[in-house]
Amino acid sequence: MPPGEECGVFGVWAPGEEVAKLTYFALYALQHRGQESAGIAASNGEQILVYRDMGLVSRIFRESDLQTLPGHIAVGHTRYATTGASAWENAQPTLGPTPFGTLALAHNGNLTNAETLETLADSARDHHRQTVAEATQKTHRTRPHRDSSSDTSLITELFGSAGGQTLLESAQELLPTLEGAFSLVFMDEGTLYAARDRHGVRPLALGRLERGWVVASETAALDIVGASFVREVEPGELIAIDEDGLRSYRFAEPDRAHCVFEYVYVARPDSVLAGRTVHTARADMGRALAREHPVDADLVIATPESGVPAAVGYAEESGIPFGQGLMKNAYVGRTFIQPTQSLRQLGIRLKLNPVRENIEGKRLVIIDDSIVRGNTQRAVIRMLREAGAAEVHVRISSPPVKWPCFYGIDFATRAELIANGLSVDEVAKSLGADSLGYISIDGMVEATRQPAHTLCTACFSGEYPIPVENPGFELTRRGC
Repeated sequence: MPPGEECGVFGVWAPGEEVAKLTYFALYALQHRGQESAGIAASNGEQILVYRDMGLVSRIFRESDLQTLPGHIAVGHTRYATTGASAWENAQPTLGPTPFGTLALAHNGNLTNAETLETLADSARDHHRQTVAEATQKTHRTRPHRDSSSDTSLITELFGSAGGQTLLESAQELLPTLEGAFSLVFMDEGTLYAARDRHGVRPLALGRLERGWVVASETAALDIVGASFVREVEPGELIAIDEDGLRSYRFAEPDRAHCVFEYVYVARPDSVLAGRTVHTARADMGRALAREHPVDADLVIATPESGVPAAVGYAEESGIPFGQGLMKNAYVGRTFIQPTQSLRQLGIRLKLNPVRENIEGKRLVIIDDSIVRGNTQRAVIRMLREAGAAEVHVRISSPPVKWPCFYGIDFATRAELIANGLSVDEVAKSLGADSLGYISIDGMVEATRQPAHTLCTACFSGEYPIPVENPGFELTRRGC
């Protein structure tokens, strides 16, 4: 089973453009980052309207829905629930009141000091609601209830109680208090804002339209709306865009810790991260993998689609031909029809099917991006053997995942991570593979062409660049 991905955010300021439609197409480009829910908020300068629902972008929005979202500013979001809290209340963008207008906000990431922020939010809420009678009966009061359980709703509420005289001032006051991973796109009735945490864990790109500006989680979303890439939003930077142009503010000193798993799996291959195309980085991971773990074989195949660039790189470096061993059903997304126990093995076949003619009697090298629990790889290997593969050698273009992620990717708890309790040979035996090889951390980092100290490798190394407030956070993280 692949790891849960994360959220995608998009924002646009473009007078004269159909901003809701631009946002819709951008969310299509970011759909891989989350399939639980999606939403768009738009402002015409006087009011903000939001439309959001559960499901895929293509299922949520119709032409008539987008026509109800007029304006020149919009923010959009596609969500993956990092803790399984998949509910309409947690769909984004969130909408909330502030002393200076309405706030619409979209968030990608996980906060690591949520408990402290909850206390601040409760104190602000108590202060707002408190009367003299309540003040004399504090010990009998109950904790206020928030409809949404996400970090995004908490940030939205904190904006409403921040002390600034404008949304910009409130952002400059609030953002330095947020710890962890956050790429934010938000707006009031007249201004679009974007902010990225000081570590730059999650990506955020700035683009230029002929008549405006856009910000997006990945450059692929800029491409689809016809925006030219300008630069990344810097770690610790807040951007404001309105009729006066673009303004940049620094709310924290940068301390880069960009998520290396964006290169491995999360980002689209056609996106650019820190000046390097993801496809190129993954192909180089495959080349490094071939040097580190060679094997005598007849054919290199990939687990579609995320394993393909690394498989191509492995084939080029090893001299073993690359071929198509598995066909992926392009029309299968999430299915809500659960199979019975007797039909459960059909689940993987619904998405993947072997090309028997290419694999029968062959010694195969199958490339995948990662192993989390091992369920998918185990089913695929069984499928290949049933189709007549003589040998199945597994090569993984990331190191063993041994630690959970607290910054926005829904890795399982340590107890569920197959590599945490087993040696490489034991994992291979559990999967039913003839051999197993993982790329080294050094080989993976080298493929990104980024300095090692600017990347977060915590899920592989256990070295967390951002402290986690609660020791039990592994079980309580909420995310975007």
